[in-house]
Amino acid sequence: MITTPHTTPPKSAHWRFKLGIAIICLIPALWLLVPLAAAADMPGSKVAALSGALFILNKILLLLVITIMGKAGFQELKQHIYGYVSSMAPSTDVDVGPVRHRIGVVMFCLPLLSSFLEPYVDALAPGLRPNSWALQMLGDALLVGSFFVLGGNFWEKLRALFIRSARVTNAA
Repeated sequence: MITTPHTTPPKSAHWRFKLGIAIICLIPALWLLVPLAAAADMPGSKVAALSGALFILNKILLLLVITIMGKAGFQELKQHIYGYVSSMAPSTDVDVGPVRHRIGVVMFCLPLLSSFLEPYVDALAPGLRPNSWALQMLGDALLVGSFFVLGGNFWEKLRALFIRSARVTNAA
């Protein structure tokens, strides 16, 4: 069935969409069986067999989702995801002040600089650097957060670094 933006899909297609979403949510939940099996002192060969079976079941369930949802269901899913993700994007029409810009640049450069220097610190002074995953996650969060602090125009500036024909225009 072909739907336009002004028509809604029939109720029969709506249950198929919901069932497809339920199966998509089931897929990662099934992977929780692996650590539960390992925690239950199941032999390693059985945990490996479970992992292999889940890998194959994952592919079968994805094919089932495609069959159930169809093209219209995937278009609807894509619209929902795109609408959610695009609402999180930084706005390009916000003028970032000098203090906010400095804070954002520090948030952007600090994790990059620390990850660049990390191997050299380990080589020069072993044991000086704390090996903490929480600090590494904090660095990742700082990097991602810097895009929101710096605003949407910064993303365009960063993107322009990778476009050979991009030129700087000084509007100020």
